[in-house]
Amino acid sequence: MYGKRKQFDRRYLLIVIIVVIALALVVLAIALKKDRNLNPVERVIKDAGMTVLKVVRMPFNFVDDKIKEAHEKDNLYRKYKKLKEKSEKIDSIISSNDNLKSEVKKLQDTLELNTLLSDKVACNATIVSRNVGYWYEEVTIDKGSKDGIKKDMAVVTPKGLIGRITKVSKYFSTVKLLSNDNMDNKISVKIKTNDDYVYGLISKYDSKTNTYTVEGVSQSTIITEGASVVTTGMGTTFPSGLLIGNVKGTATDNFDLSKVIEVNAAVDFNDLDYVTVLKRENK
Repeated sequence: MYGKRKQFDRRYLLIVIIVVIALALVVLAIALKKDRNLNPVERVIKDAGMTVLKVVRMPFNFVDDKIKEAHEKDNLYRKYKKLKEKSEKIDSIISSNDNLKSEVKKLQDTLELNTLLSDKVACNATIVSRNVGYWYEEVTIDKGSKDGIKKDMAVVTPKGLIGRITKVSKYFSTVKLLSNDNMDNKISVKIKTNDDYVYGLISKYDSKTNTYTVEGVSQSTIITEGASVVTTGMGTTFPSGLLIGNVKGTATDNFDLSKVIEVNAAVDFNDLDYVTVLKRENK
């Protein structure tokens, strides 16, 4: 009996509380008009409520700001990656463009050389192989006996003489470079002096300075720095007038009997791509 009465009292108490709250809300709704001033109690309640609301919202605002900041950083990083990729592509395009310009320039120089060598039968070729271990000794070109290439033919670039053909197959040929350390046949050259020439022999090549050493020049001869050094045409290998380089300096041999001439090579043996084989002279 006591339990049922207690349960009944709780129900009434709950109903009373709900009614009181409802009446308070109605009174508050009526009392709170937009155009009236708040009384002191209302101001205290409002300030306290807003302060509590502000404090409650602070951690939520903090988390929201951090989430937005993380999104912004992520967006910035994605934009950075895209810009970096574009920059790398641009660098690659520029590099490729520069390489193409260089290739076109070399081909143009080769065509101009063909015009200058109009009195000779020239065969243009591309270097297809170069052994790192024999870098300054020989190269392989993509022309052979089917193209009329024969042993001992001279090989040049637009800048000057680079060597001669030593081995020939049907489709490929080996070029022995003038930079080869083992010069079995010394090359006869002539050096321009005023209106005349003096003669000598190339004895060696120095890959560190890209220079030739010419020996056998008369001690009494005056050699001017920068003078052209070309082939003499003596022998059956190299035609006359092929550029070797320019005089860099002079000295005397160990016996003080003749001059030793240092010659800057006209050709950069580290940068060989396209060459021309001089097959024969037209008659």
